[in-house]
Amino acid sequence: MNTNLKKLRLQKNKTQLKVQMDTGIEQALLSKYESGKRIPPTDTLIILADYYNVSMDYIMGRTDNPEINK
Repeated sequence: MNTNLKKLRLQKNKTQLKVQMDTGIEQALLSKYESGKRIPPTDTLIILADYYNVSMDYIMGRTDNPEINK
């Protein structure tokens, strides 16, 4: 599974450790999510979407549009 998590993190100039400190999601899990080895559960997707201010669909690579549809 391809996610945009690494792309988002690098665009925001953040390390995995910084994201861990800000969100409480373990760095080891962030690494697995970024590499596609694990799929984030819905509650984690919500946290990351809020953190990066993008839609969950964008994180999961379902759309190229990072905007949140309201």
